[in-house]
Amino acid sequence: MKFTRRDFLATTALGSASLALDLSATQLAPGYKPPPPGTKPKSPVIICAANGYAYLERGYQVLTAGGDTLDAVNAVITGPEDDPNDDSVGLGGLPNEDCVVELDACCMHGPTRMAGSVASVHDIKNVSLLAKTVMEHTGHVMLVGEGATRFGLLMGFPKISLLTERSRKTWQLWRETMSNDDWWGPGLASPNYKFPDTGGDNTQLGPLIEKMEKMAARIGIEPEFRMAAIERALKPPTGTINCSAINAKGEMSGATTTSGLAWKIAGRAGDSPIIGAGCYCDQDVGSAGATGNGEENIKVVGAHTIVENMRHGMSPEEAGMDALKRIVRNYNGDMHKLAYMDMTYYILRNDGVYAGVSLWAGPAEHPRRFAVIDDKGKRYEKAVSLFPGASLGWPPMPGGRKLKPEEK
Repeated sequence: MKFTRRDFLATTALGSASLALDLSATQLAPGYKPPPPGTKPKSPVIICAANGYAYLERGYQVLTAGGDTLDAVNAVITGPEDDPNDDSVGLGGLPNEDCVVELDACCMHGPTRMAGSVASVHDIKNVSLLAKTVMEHTGHVMLVGEGATRFGLLMGFPKISLLTERSRKTWQLWRETMSNDDWWGPGLASPNYKFPDTGGDNTQLGPLIEKMEKMAARIGIEPEFRMAAIERALKPPTGTINCSAINAKGEMSGATTTSGLAWKIAGRAGDSPIIGAGCYCDQDVGSAGATGNGEENIKVVGAHTIVENMRHGMSPEEAGMDALKRIVRNYNGDMHKLAYMDMTYYILRNDGVYAGVSLWAGPAEHPRRFAVIDDKGKRYEKAVSLFPGASLGWPPMPGGRKLKPEEK
């Protein structure tokens, strides 16, 4: 899909930020009781991030044929991992600041209550399967870095270069134009963080984008991808896929896999490999996972929080919205900072009821959505959002719109 300058400027516009928000814990519906352990769904269900949509049928086929729920989940998420044009996971993922692709993943298997995780893996593209291998063939839950990579190679995973020419050229565009705006220095959550002095109306991005377009042409980025590459350089994406599944017997599993935050400091691990943050499954209750700003999700242990909320009586939607409000509370409702982050939760309860919730609704032309398949077929559904409009992306860049005093 061709991405134009006009499209980019449109996605940087923030909806009304002066929003009244009740940050107290979500109240349960009077008399509501969660489904008891052992509850079974009306049909098998798989829910996942939108980038898993094309692979839902093959996961559902595993479920309906009586296969294991974690195998069904992996049938979905290995699709994006194998796709060099999906730069959010696996092969072709966007690299760290040293131009090295580092992958993270974790999984939880409901029937056995086992878990596996890997972080900062190089040269192995299907880290979702590597996390499962850690779960099945070691006495550990998590392996990281060179140890995780070496373990995978010893277990027969092929060594493969994960960096594609498109990802490398996108990194080069970032390195030559935006690398001063990196992940070093105090983070957004720090009281010592200072917003850039430059800024103003979004039209001020015009000269910068023009400069970056010329650089992209010199680097050799194909014309139809140049604006998308510029967007990735200006607003480093946090690409990930989470997936949860339940079969007709009520067995559940969940997994998350990612190439992590673009241009990150080498060795950074976000929420995706963290059991309880990027993924959590207890088939007595449900399964949940996340995509978005991993650092924020780690601090609220989002997936575990959601499952525990459901255990105590919240619906999937209520449980997810409460987790989002915890992120907001961590910033005391400061919309100036919250504008630069995003989070989406994917939630599946043990009776097959599901929900997708997001911090921001997304731009009107591309609202935040998730993918689901059940006995009614596969489809996209719109996520329920806490705030209207789109987030601005992180980190705050020169030319980004400054909030008016009344919006802060």
